[in-house]
Formats: sequence, structure tokens, C-alpha cells
Amino acid sequence: MTDVREVSCRPSGKRVLLFFAGLSAAGAGAALVWSAYRGPDVWLGGGPVLGVLGFAALHKATARVRADTYGVHSWTLLRRRSVRWGDIADVRVRLKYAHTSRVEDTRGVSLLLRDGRRLLLPLPRSWSHDDPDFDAKLDAFRALHRLHGTPESGHVPVVSYRTAGRGWAGSLALCVLLLGGAGLAAWFVPDAASGERAWRSATPCTSGTPAAERDECLTTLTAVIARTDATWSRNRSSWLYFADGRPMERLAVSSDGARMFGPGDSVELTVWRGEVREVVGERHVYRLHVTASGDLAVVAAVCLLAAGYPAARVLLRLRGRRLPDDEVLPSALPFAGALVGTALWLLPLGYLHPTTLLTDPVVITWAAGGSAATLAFLVWAWRATRVRTPGEIDATGVAGVTGGAGGFAEETEKDDVFLAARFLEHTDYNPYGFGTHVVLGGGRLAVTPHPGPGRFAAKPVPVERLVLKEVRRVRGSDGDTVPSSWHIAELDDAGTPVRLAAAPADLTRILRELASGRTLANTARRDS
Repeated sequence: MTDVREVSCRPSGKRVLLFFAGLSAAGAGAALVWSAYRGPDVWLGGGPVLGVLGFAALHKATARVRADTYGVHSWTLLRRRSVRWGDIADVRVRLKYAHTSRVEDTRGVSLLLRDGRRLLLPLPRSWSHDDPDFDAKLDAFRALHRLHGTPESGHVPVVSYRTAGRGWAGSLALCVLLLGGAGLAAWFVPDAASGERAWRSATPCTSGTPAAERDECLTTLTAVIARTDATWSRNRSSWLYFADGRPMERLAVSSDGARMFGPGDSVELTVWRGEVREVVGERHVYRLHVTASGDLAVVAAVCLLAAGYPAARVLLRLRGRRLPDDEVLPSALPFAGALVGTALWLLPLGYLHPTTLLTDPVVITWAAGGSAATLAFLVWAWRATRVRTPGEIDATGVAGVTGGAGGFAEETEKDDVFLAARFLEHTDYNPYGFGTHVVLGGGRLAVTPHPGPGRFAAKPVPVERLVLKEVRRVRGSDGDTVPSSWHIAELDDAGTPVRLAAAPADLTRILRELASGRTLANTARRDS
């Protein structure tokens, strides 16, 4: 596409969007007129909703993007912007997953400016990985950039939720929100503990108890249940109704509490601080649930631990801030494991000892031992999530590969060894990406759809055709099925680029076998 002079992008289904915008505007106007004549009612709330939907549809319908020899120009309902090619460092793909399914995603074109700012263009957009129109327009954008600018990368960078170029403001906001919830729950723990102690020490009221102190003693009232209303939903309250409305018309209880009693049952109500705390019948005793200090302490601990995961994501993004924007960051799951390990000792401690963390020697020992275990977990997670470049030494003690086909020591395996590895392209030895493992050692290097044993359905790899170009870390363009801790070997298969993904140590063994097989093939060719 070196002859591209201009590319223009307009929204698909523009007439449908405009029709929907007009319909929403008419609906919003009708709701406002109805509310003006009949007074505020439920229809008034639909007006703003329809107005927002109509504005969104109009915003999409009026969006337009054009790229020419001068730069990129975008128009929306609220803003017009033009950027020269000389101010653009790279043209990239922004990948955004729809909901939580990994089936559908939204692809857009993003511009990286020389000053570090990122500009997401309103068009073009695609909702699948196989969209020829989107790919053609992306190629046109990059062709114009190569003609009139200086791109920083030779490949198409793809920025997704896994890569270093994704922002961390959302994770930070979630972390702060959860920390606020933890602090709020912890704030009420002392008051709840004080109420528990007062309830346990409360005594029945007597005739000599002053009126000002009657809230702190226990008052017993008799009543007869007229009927019960037990619901099956936990989100709705069940009710006990009392005969003649004495001492009250009804009492909210749980569904189990309502099924304990029946019409005509005589009960005693224990009142403390103006609230009914117990309902005592002939066969059953129902105590109304009051949030205990241990429950609040557990809620605070859960919020604190939950805040640790987005905090770990922020930490990993700050740790990988010097990486290219399209390189995949290490997963935060090791930190999630450390948080789960912490929950095993912190939650029981908070539930059983919410207010004696600094006074009871047994509790102090418990907390100290658990903190030491958490520190060990965090150190392990920190080491497990370090960014490993292909030049580092693997855990097996074998140096990583930095490029080229030479430098491999000969190593032979007598038995078959199955390594988790995948060729990412469809080839004659990996049809439709069926391979999940590479087998080496006992025979020829081959791709298999299983981890062994046996070479059933194995496809031999033509080692004589493959030439190693480079080994790199995982990028966003490699897809989200490749683990972030793996490395990618860029291979040349008789002029066709091929990618091989595997763990660093496994990839080193495969490349060593590949180089050894290629050397043997070349030797046999020379001898013949």
C-alpha cells in the first residue's frame, strides 16, 4: 500500500444510528411533556435515559476520520482534532475486550504522539480479529505514516489489558475504594465490640431502675402471635404479626425465624436499647441478628485483601514502565496467591480477636507468625513476577537465546521429551494450530496435540527449513492465549514468518534441538 494517498473512515449503519437518535430524542421530549402536564411520575426518569442514549447514538453517527498527506483528522460531535504525521510516533491497535468473554473484542486505532500522549481515534472499529476492512484501513494508516512520518516500530503494536501500555488509573481507583471500605468497616469495630459487652452484661429492669437507665437494662414484654409472613427470598424481610397490635403491630425477622412460630403462640419479647433482641416461645428461641465486631473485622480484612490485587497490578505496571507499550506484563496471580495465603490466618484472627490484636500475647504471636508467612509469600510473588528478558539465564542454568542459529551445544535425548510449546501460525506441521506440545529427543522434532506418551498424531517439524531470527518477550499481537511468562521465537520458514511460543527454559531446549537438527541436515546434504 505504498501508493495510498488518503483514507477515510465513516461509521457503518449511519442511518440506523440517526434514526435511533431521533427516536430517543422524541421519547425524551414526550416524557418531559407528559411529566409537565401530569406532574412528576415514573416516566420522568425515562427522559434523561433516552436523552443520553440518543446523544450517544448521534455522537457515533457524526464521527469521521480522514488521513492524508498532511496527517490524521478526526471529527466528533464535540471536538475536531488534526495531528501531523511528524508529531505521530506510531500507529497502534487498541484492543478492548467486550464484557468478560474472550470471544468478542473491540479493535480500534490509537496514535502515540511524540510527547507521550495517546489518542484513540473514533474510527475505524472492529468487533472481531478477522475483519478485512479494518485491516485494510490500518495498513493504509501505517503506509501513510511510513511515507510522511517516522514510525518507531516496524511491526503493528497491539495494546491490550495485558500489556505495559494500558493505563493503571482504574486499578488505582479500585484499590483506593476498597481501602476506604476497609477503613470504614474497621471504624465501627470498637463501637460494635462495646455494644456486645454491654449486651452480655445487661440485667433485667426492676421497679427501682431510673427511667434514664431503662434503655441499658432488659425489658420483657408478652405478646401473642396473630399470624406469620415467611418469604423465601433472603432479600426480603419476613414478619411476625401480634394480636391486637400489642406491644407492636409486627416485627421483622428472617424467613427461618418466621417459620419457628405459628398463630396463637405466646411469646416473650426481650427489648434492649429500644430494639427487640429476642423472641422466646415454648419450643423455640429466635435472636435477631446484630452485626458483631468479629463480622465487621472480617469485612475490613476482606476489603483490605481485595485491595491488594489491584495494588499488585499497579505495582507491576510501574515496575514495567520502561517496557515497550505492546509487551505483555507478568501476571499478578502470584500476588493473588499471596493474598489468599494471608487470608488463611488473617480472617480467623480478625473474627476471633477483633479488638485484642495488641494486648493478648497469644494473638500477638499469631499475628507475628502470619505476618512472617505473608512476607515470604510476597517475596516469592515479587521474584515470580520479575520481567525476564531472553538474554537472562533460565532457572535450569541454560543461557537464553538472543538471536542467530549458532551457539547451541549439542545435546541428545534418548527418550521422548514433551514440552508445552505452540506454533502460533497455521503451517503444514501445525494445521489449524492443533499443536499444544513439541516432542524431542527420541526421534525427529515434532508437534503433537497432547503431552504424551507416544507420538500419536505427531507432525514432524522441517528443521532444515527453519531459521531463527530473534527471541523476544510476548507482545499484545501474540494473543491472550500465550502465557505472559513465555517467550516467542521468531522463525523464518522458507520465507514465511513463524512464531514459536514456550517457557524460556523449554524454548531454549527446542531451539537447541532445532539448531542441531539443522546442522545435521546440512551435513547430510553436503555429504550427498
